[in-house]
Amino acid sequence: MPAVLFSLMLLGALCSLGESMSREEKSRLRNQVVEMFDHAYQNYMDHAYPADELMPLTCRGRVRGLEPSRGDVDDALGKFSLTLIDTLDTLVLLNKTTEFEAAVRRVLKDVRLDNDIVVSVFETNIRVLGGLLGGHSMAVMLKEGGQNMQWYQDELLHMAKDLGLRLLPAFNTSSGLPYPRVNLRHGVRGPGTRTGTETDTCTACAGTLILEFAALSRFTGDPVFEAHARRAMDFLWEKRQRNSNLVGTTINIHSGEWVRRDSGVGAGIDSYYEYLLKAYVLLGDDQFLQRFNIHYASIMKYISQPPLLLDVHIHKPLLPARTWMDSLLAFFPGLQVLKGDIRPAIETHEMLYQVTKKHNFLPEAFTTDFRVHWAQHPLRPEFAESTYFLYKATGDPYYLEAGRTILDNLNRFARVPCGFAAMKDVRTGSHEDRMDSFFLAEMFKYLFLLFADDEDLPFDIEDYIFTTEAHLLPLSLSTTPHSQSIPSNRTSEEEMDDSNFEWTCPNTRLLFPDPAYPRHLREPIRTAVDKSCPRAAPYREPGMGRPPLRAQDFMANNPEHLELLRRMGVTLIHLKDGRVQLVQHATQAVSAVAAEDGVRFMQEMMELSSQQQKEQLPPRAIQIVSDPFFGRVVLTAGPAQFGIDLSKSATGLRGFVTVAEPYSGCSEITNPEYVRGHIALLQRGQCMFAEKARHIQKAGAIGGIVIDDNEGSSSDTAPLFQMAGDGRSTDDVTLPLLFLFHKEGNILLETLKEYREVEVLLSDKARDRGADVEAAEGGCLTEATTPTNFEPISQSLISTLALDEIKPSQEAVSDVDQDTSPMEEASTEEGVGPAEKEASPAEEASPAEEASPVEGVGPADKEASPAEEASPAEEASPAEERAPPTVADSTQPKEETDSEKSKEGKTDSNQSVDELLADWREDLEAFQQMEKDEL
Repeated sequence: MPAVLFSLMLLGALCSLGESMSREEKSRLRNQVVEMFDHAYQNYMDHAYPADELMPLTCRGRVRGLEPSRGDVDDALGKFSLTLIDTLDTLVLLNKTTEFEAAVRRVLKDVRLDNDIVVSVFETNIRVLGGLLGGHSMAVMLKEGGQNMQWYQDELLHMAKDLGLRLLPAFNTSSGLPYPRVNLRHGVRGPGTRTGTETDTCTACAGTLILEFAALSRFTGDPVFEAHARRAMDFLWEKRQRNSNLVGTTINIHSGEWVRRDSGVGAGIDSYYEYLLKAYVLLGDDQFLQRFNIHYASIMKYISQPPLLLDVHIHKPLLPARTWMDSLLAFFPGLQVLKGDIRPAIETHEMLYQVTKKHNFLPEAFTTDFRVHWAQHPLRPEFAESTYFLYKATGDPYYLEAGRTILDNLNRFARVPCGFAAMKDVRTGSHEDRMDSFFLAEMFKYLFLLFADDEDLPFDIEDYIFTTEAHLLPLSLSTTPHSQSIPSNRTSEEEMDDSNFEWTCPNTRLLFPDPAYPRHLREPIRTAVDKSCPRAAPYREPGMGRPPLRAQDFMANNPEHLELLRRMGVTLIHLKDGRVQLVQHATQAVSAVAAEDGVRFMQEMMELSSQQQKEQLPPRAIQIVSDPFFGRVVLTAGPAQFGIDLSKSATGLRGFVTVAEPYSGCSEITNPEYVRGHIALLQRGQCMFAEKARHIQKAGAIGGIVIDDNEGSSSDTAPLFQMAGDGRSTDDVTLPLLFLFHKEGNILLETLKEYREVEVLLSDKARDRGADVEAAEGGCLTEATTPTNFEPISQSLISTLALDEIKPSQEAVSDVDQDTSPMEEASTEEGVGPAEKEASPAEEASPAEEASPVEGVGPADKEASPAEEASPAEEASPAEERAPPTVADSTQPKEETDSEKSKEGKTDSNQSVDELLADWREDLEAFQQMEKDEL
């Protein structure tokens, strides 16, 4: 069946169910999309070009090697003006032909592809090669129109072929799967390449090449590119698990063994499935459609649990592999529309929409009960993509309202004077200094198309297919003659089976005879998300007896308790940093019954720790609202387990800050006349957090902010933690207390030093800039929860506790990690809290555990696969088209002892506080100038 007809039938199946949004309103929203694009694009050109990306908070370009490394995320940067190339065809779609022509001239004049730099094969393919081919397609279309680009002589195509040849050395493997990285100048495995030693790649990284490489072959007449991409696709198909017909997330490029055997439709795999179906549409090869249909049947059988999409093990597909979903799977409803399976697309999209409305953006990962798992949001476009395709398929104006929500949230929470900034934490509204190229390449394409009518478009969008980076390739390539040297790779066992084909495309008029039908599918899902907040009671194994000593009553300095531990075979080891570690050896117990009691005590310790994790609070926001900041500076703060719960306050707490004396807050406040009615600033250390709170409360403070005294600590590099109590009732503490790391605390202190009167807002999340505090939205708390499941108790159990140096009798509550060795340190707590074992940044980023995200993969847009769950208490981020979250952005709060210095919070900061404040002031001046210009 001709691919062109297939695409037109699928994408043309539009039925109008009655427009509830007027043409005028759609036009206004379309114009708003263009204005937002202009804001982002012009700031990139003004402040960043020719750098690869814009850093919107500091208003400068991100140049690889000059900025601190972000790990695999930076593999997308190749010093080839990435954002400009990625944006070329977006300019044409938005009717900016003059800007497009100027941009093409800039690319031809300024961009070099022979840089001595190691880049991601996946990211470079979808962003740069795809961008050049999309730009070439647009240039040819405009030239044939007779008005623009008459000078164009396929220069972008020549650059694309040059880049394709530079990527080919990555395919020099016995399997045909490409190395994940290549040196643009030296290739792989040669002197000076600095690459070629990798053994693993993600499935999406190897399986997201066929559209760009086949288009390059058919544009140029050189079959070598399509042949290599087909060989990689064939190998992945051969290595599927034959019983489940699923593929894993990470594969060894030499042996073909699956390194990670979890399977889903999100990070690490996503665009492999996308390219199977779209390769059929573009190239007309039935084999791609057959393979996609076989995979899709297994996805719907094992992974799809409407409205959820949950990872499973390829060898045990009935066994879930994780309890959370990553944001990259948001593309899947759009792919289901292309497939023609509309009902599950509506259901999954509605779930994603409700999660988006709950958190303003789709978190990088969220749990099955729709709580935040990873709090970042790098302005990913996948949800907008699916929204557009569902509107295209159903004509339901409900999806126009979903698009309006996306626009409003981007303008309210992500817009800054120099562009749009990624969200560092969707719960607090804090920003990250990044604006990835895919934001311009994809987000504005899909939003513009959502609100555009046919007459608003400069060409017929049905004549093109979208790559995973939303670049436009003409469907006419399906009829372009190509060399017969491209093998079909069709084996005798793979004869076409008609049962694997659905040759007819759905007619939405028949699917939805009742205009209310889609709404009936959505309503139950909305209810499910809204009612997901109440927490279930902590799990306790039935029939378990109680040991003579209960974990929640244990005190490390109580001689009677220590004797009971000894009798149960539990040894207490004092660590140098003030913590203690519990190790249980059943053979050292005084009796079999006592040994059993010891096992129960350790189990109870773990259970209590797990329970406390579930009850942990999300981070809070400290927003500087006074002149000249007006709410534009948002500092991510750790919460306290005591005092006023800011999430239950409609307005938060607003007040001026002052430094308490003594600064430690560990004795009676000596400057109550200044503290009274203010928010007191305190230094961490020397006593318990609750003790500080009581002292400033007695002095008349309305709130408190504790600032870390560990120089260099920052929420950028250390997980947030919550401040625990002091082992006794804290009901008497009636003010809110928040914690800032040293870097964020110094910003506040320097601001106070310069402006003297500084007003802040303490709240659960940042409010709109320059506006009165809005009433908090209804609903329940947003939490970051990482389910922790413990293995059966072995003969030797280990638990590490953190003890406060000043109050050794502090009640101890500890998290136990079964994989922790007796001398291994766990995280510390205030008083004593759960000791969580955390993977170091290096561990989290290790190739075997977590390749960079994938566009279907991630910021290393698919260059790396999601991190594998190494232990129940330890999970890595997904690999997805956009980079995996860093340790600094961990959504799992960590309790710490007030007296202990955080050893994980140190960072080599190249910017002093003065420089940071100068950056804020520059932003403010630009913002004020922008407002004047608009007026």
